[in-house]
Amino acid sequence: TNYVKFYFHGGGFLSSDIPNHETTQISYLYDPNRPVPTIASTSAAGEIANLPDEFNLETEDPRDYMQAMFYDGGAHQKEKNGLLGSNEPYPLLCDRSDVLMFETPPLVKDVEITGDIQVMIWISSSAIDTDFTAKLIDVYPKSEDYKDGYHLNLTDSIIRCRYRNGFNRAQMMKPDKLYEINIPLPPISNVFKVNHRIRIDISSSNFPRFDVNPNTGEDVGKHTYMVKATNTVYFGKEHLSYVLLPVILSA
Repeated sequence: TNYVKFYFHGGGFLSSDIPNHETTQISYLYDPNRPVPTIASTSAAGEIANLPDEFNLETEDPRDYMQAMFYDGGAHQKEKNGLLGSNEPYPLLCDRSDVLMFETPPLVKDVEITGDIQVMIWISSSAIDTDFTAKLIDVYPKSEDYKDGYHLNLTDSIIRCRYRNGFNRAQMMKPDKLYEINIPLPPISNVFKVNHRIRIDISSSNFPRFDVNPNTGEDVGKHTYMVKATNTVYFGKEHLSYVLLPVILSA
């Protein structure tokens, strides 16, 4: 295993080359009332809906009426009719204004990634507390069936910024101050094939896989209102933002 840092570059590029440009920043508006929807995830979630009028709790199990809230496993990262949070015209998630993507050029050889993944990014926010999410995606080339390519989610996670230094004590942020945060992703094993791209998506929501952060700094689960937050990611030679990937060396 060779742990390789793939750095964020301007123009949405992801490369093992260390940036030589000055710090660049990209901001987006995170609205907790319009979170990025979960299309698919390795963590399942469901809801009980449409119980029949004649349902009898003494003789029936309500779990028999459980409906999935998103796809189990992997799926093309595009909003779709019938999925919670999806809205017309059902865009690719990466086309949303509140999703930042960084991807490699098409690979010239197969690349195997097996193991734990770390996403280290420099951020700031207009809020005293907000979330940042990271998602690793295998981008398939364009095809007749998928004109934009197929964007396969592999693993994802989230950090609530008040717990950026550990879950034993909440520490609010100072608005617009820069912080370096770590988003550990669960381990995977995947071979990115020739002409595929390795991509990292950064955002601030992935609902209902994760609950939304109201951006108010109130106690978790006890917020009384929600506000929008301007969240910013920084990258460049003075603020290196990157994903650490466990690349398996060929024999």
